[in-house]
Amino acid sequence: MDKLTELRHVLRGSSDPDNPSAEELVQLFDDVHHIAVIGLSRNLEKAARRVPSYLAARGFDVIPVNPHAERLLGRESHDTLTEVPGPVDLVVVFRPSEVAGDFVDEAMARPDKPAIWLQTGVRAPEEIAQARAEGRTVVQDLCIFRAHRVLES
Repeated sequence: MDKLTELRHVLRGSSDPDNPSAEELVQLFDDVHHIAVIGLSRNLEKAARRVPSYLAARGFDVIPVNPHAERLLGRESHDTLTEVPGPVDLVVVFRPSEVAGDFVDEAMARPDKPAIWLQTGVRAPEEIAQARAEGRTVVQDLCIFRAHRVLES
């Protein structure tokens, strides 16, 4: 199976049929360098730690956003996305759906207009619809690790 076909299969696992296409995800990964991870965990066993570690190991500049940690992955952790200095190309959210919309709004307020990715099981339908209406690339209810790993194989 070729990589695009496999990526399409991964995309079908999401509950959001309006996620970007496999081709659009390939382009997103090509364009992204700086990834702010909201909810990057201190717990080495959680996906919210393993997935950002994977991304960092693949050469992405992973920027921790967690108000309960001073340093993660050898980097200063920021209390909020607003406090992250420098460019952010993609915001990955590892927080529950009940609060995810607040983080989508915070990402939308950034002047660098990052793409937004809500991990598996995380949805913010109203905020995501608004982000898409404003032309943002947005993914929800999909694991960035699973999508990227297909392209690395």
